[in-house]
Amino acid sequence: MKFNKRNILAAAALAALAQFSMPAEAANMIGNCEVMGEKGSIPIASPAKAGQLTVEVSLPAPIWWNGDTPESIKDGMEYCLAAEIAWRAGFDKMEVVNVGWDPLVTGQTADFDLALSEISITDERKKVVDFSIPYFSSDIGVLARADTPVDEKTIKEKTVGVQQATTGAAFVADGLKIPAGQTQVYPDQGDMFTALAAGQIDAAITDTSIVLAEELKTSGKHVVVGQYKTGESYGALYPKGGANNATIDKIIKAMIDDGTVSKLADKYLAAVWGKDPAKVPYFNP
Repeated sequence: MKFNKRNILAAAALAALAQFSMPAEAANMIGNCEVMGEKGSIPIASPAKAGQLTVEVSLPAPIWWNGDTPESIKDGMEYCLAAEIAWRAGFDKMEVVNVGWDPLVTGQTADFDLALSEISITDERKKVVDFSIPYFSSDIGVLARADTPVDEKTIKEKTVGVQQATTGAAFVADGLKIPAGQTQVYPDQGDMFTALAAGQIDAAITDTSIVLAEELKTSGKHVVVGQYKTGESYGALYPKGGANNATIDKIIKAMIDDGTVSKLADKYLAAVWGKDPAKVPYFNP
């Protein structure tokens, strides 16, 4: 066939049309999370439930887990962290199980591979559960109603709320030494924040990362007025002596080393909060 200028232009047009008509390679997704690592790069041979990664959480946990029920959650910092772990472990299926906070941190739950629920690593908890290497640092924050100011001095005269069995509860009792009569203890975060909104307490004290999320959720009706330096770190919680603990730890370390954890934090935490947690003023105990 003899090619002339018209033939060449027609061929080029057909080639371009074919290129644009080819479907783009679909992203690998779990929920609304685009998983970036290599599937099965660090495989788990014996998950708690066959064919999937089983992850526990104590809800609600806005921004970290975006939704109120396991079925409704499709993204969030820790949800997508878990999704990436599942993918690199060799699974494209992940089951989220909602459990009570106290049973979770006291080692009373079973049949799961790991838990992600903004859980601070402590020596006391290590007696009954195992932890991953840290993936996030957090101090203890103070959340108050915007129309009822609380500061470093007046907080010890106020009624404060804490969540049962948290490091915030321990800090209020042992660090701030606020009397038990001025402290209300709640089984979960949601009850504590509801009490604050109702004026039953003057301040809610828990991780800075958690109260920043609540400030955002209330559109400024509740404000993070300060925080205390405690040097806490979050880790994945594992069943004590679990067969897969070391393998999942390798996955988390790989995600830290390749920048995946940092990217998730930028997307779901820093960008959403609109402020650097380090810029929240520090109170002295």
